[in-house]
Amino acid sequence: MKLTKRLHSCVQLEKDGRVLVIDPGAFSEPDAGLGADALLVTHEHPDHFEEGRLRAALDANPAAALWTLRSVAERLAPAYPGRVHTVGHGDAFSAAGFEVQVHGELHAVIHPDIPRVTNVGYLVEGSLFHPGDALTVPEVPVDTLMLPVHAPWNKVAEVIDYLREVKPRRAIDIHDAYLSDIARPIYDGALAALGGTDHGRLAAGEAAQL
Repeated sequence: MKLTKRLHSCVQLEKDGRVLVIDPGAFSEPDAGLGADALLVTHEHPDHFEEGRLRAALDANPAAALWTLRSVAERLAPAYPGRVHTVGHGDAFSAAGFEVQVHGELHAVIHPDIPRVTNVGYLVEGSLFHPGDALTVPEVPVDTLMLPVHAPWNKVAEVIDYLREVKPRRAIDIHDAYLSDIARPIYDGALAALGGTDHGRLAAGEAAQL
C-alpha cells in the first residue's frame, strides 16, 4: 500500500490501482479528493471536512463513495443517494477494496466550555490508523500511526504518551498545518527521544510504501 501525505490531516492511500483519501479538508489541497475511489471523513470540523472538495471528488468519479459519521453524511447523502455511508465505532466495511475498521466516538476536549463533536478513526487494511481529532487507542495492533502532532486540543506530552500507548511500528505526522518550521525540530526531537517508536514526517506530496 502506498501512502501519500497531503496537507494537514489529509492522506491518500493507493492499492491495486484503487485510491482512498481520508479527510480532504479546507487546509488540504483544493484537488486533494480528486481521483479517489473511496473517501473517509473523521468529523465535521472544516480542516477535515470541506464540502466542496468532497462534492468535486464525488462528481468527478460517479463510482466513488463516502464513508463518514452522521453529522457529515446528512449534509451530502441527499445529493448522492446510495453513495454516502454512515459509520460509527465498531463498524467494519470494504471501501473500494480497502478493508476498514472504525474506532472512537468523540473529538478530543478543546476546552470544557466547548461541546465535543463526534469523531471516528479509521484502521485501514489492519495496518494504518488515522485517528482524526482524538487520541483513540484501537484495541488491535497498529503498524503505522498517523499522528496528530499539533492541535488546539493537545500538547506534546499527550502526543508522547499516545505513542507509548498505541506502540505502532512507526508514526508519521498529520495535523501539522498549525506547526511552524521553526518549531518542528523541537517536536521531532521530543517525539523521537521519548515516544518509543520510529517517528517521522512526510512533506505534502511525499510518498512512502507501507
